[in-house]
Amino acid sequence: MAAKQRMNVANNAFNKNIVKRGNVEKSLKPKSAEYPAAPWLIGLFVFVVCGSAVFEIIRSVKSGW
Repeated sequence: MAAKQRMNVANNAFNKNIVKRGNVEKSLKPKSAEYPAAPWLIGLFVFVVCGSAVFEIIRSVKSGW
């Protein structure tokens, strides 16, 4: 994009914000409400970690420390 076109795009975005007068969003980029990892994947990870910890505790108790 040429410098003049880029300046026009920036000016147009700025002019749209001028009209709003106090109701301007903090960012012009859309917010995404998605998590970096799926909730089921986090749940699976917690299940595996907690499950392995429980089995490790049971194994250490059976071995007599």
